[in-house]
Amino acid sequence: MKAPKTKDTATSRWLSYRPEIKVLDCTIRDGGLMNNHHFEDSIVKTVYDTCVAAGIDYMELGYKASRKGIKHGEHGCWKYCLEDDLRRIVGDNPTDLKLTVMADAERCDYHEDIPPKKESVVDMIRVATYINQIPTALDMVKDAHDKGYETTVNLMAVSTVPDRELDEGLEMLATSEAKAIYVVDSFGALYSEQVHFLVEKYLGYCRPKGKEVGVHMHNNMQLAYANTIEGIVKGANFLDATMAGLGRGAGNCPMELLLAFLHNPKYELRPVLDCVQNHIEPLRAKLLWGYDLPYLLTGMLNQHPRTAIRFKEAELKGVKGDVLEFYDTVTAEA
Repeated sequence: MKAPKTKDTATSRWLSYRPEIKVLDCTIRDGGLMNNHHFEDSIVKTVYDTCVAAGIDYMELGYKASRKGIKHGEHGCWKYCLEDDLRRIVGDNPTDLKLTVMADAERCDYHEDIPPKKESVVDMIRVATYINQIPTALDMVKDAHDKGYETTVNLMAVSTVPDRELDEGLEMLATSEAKAIYVVDSFGALYSEQVHFLVEKYLGYCRPKGKEVGVHMHNNMQLAYANTIEGIVKGANFLDATMAGLGRGAGNCPMELLLAFLHNPKYELRPVLDCVQNHIEPLRAKLLWGYDLPYLLTGMLNQHPRTAIRFKEAELKGVKGDVLEFYDTVTAEA
């Protein structure tokens, strides 16, 4: 199908776009990893209103995590996304924006904690899984699908998975009820040629089964936006992004950059700019997400960013770290 065209009035250029692309905002879910999901209702409502005004397709409000053995007050309500909390923000969601939550394999009591779709304002369940957890993830996807939800799978830390294991995992996931399988650069370690290879591999398994491929990128090496574009070029149609890139550690592909790139007239950039300028950027001094040298180093070494996060948390408490010492430590452990 030939892509529609739209006039870019700022430059008088004709630009094409892919109408099948879906944009998912995961600001509150991924950003919640920087504050234990303690977002004030006003911020969640602002992001929701922004997604509606901007024409974004999906918004992820948080996790469906197990509540067994939790410490009172340790995590905010967006760690659990109970129906009353969701409806406090969105009501019955009388909009075209679809709502989603993420459920981690082996960290969610999904049989009990995810109600039938007819009892929930949520439209889609995103199952996050490591390669060794795929059997559990498949059961979670089926459970959510049978309850009436759309489903996707985020296959995490793909930069650490050997090719043979990845092929076996994708073969199993391609038989599931999920509508999309995501390439997830959990450690911000991928380069463009790796994104090309992975998206093509995923499409090889997904397209014959009528499934889409998504991309979820982290910004450790300042490649989240570029790698999202690489995914689009190779055929990924589900795209994750966050307002101002707010997300764990180095953060994610910034929503404002992605919408500016897509040139699809259904998306409105102005509401996103308003949200970023007046609501998200003021959080940066406290949450300290975004590109920084410690995150660069863990991404370069294909390591989980937990050590870099601890480095930044110490800075937040007034303890100035030494990047050279950090470099020597993480390279010695590599």
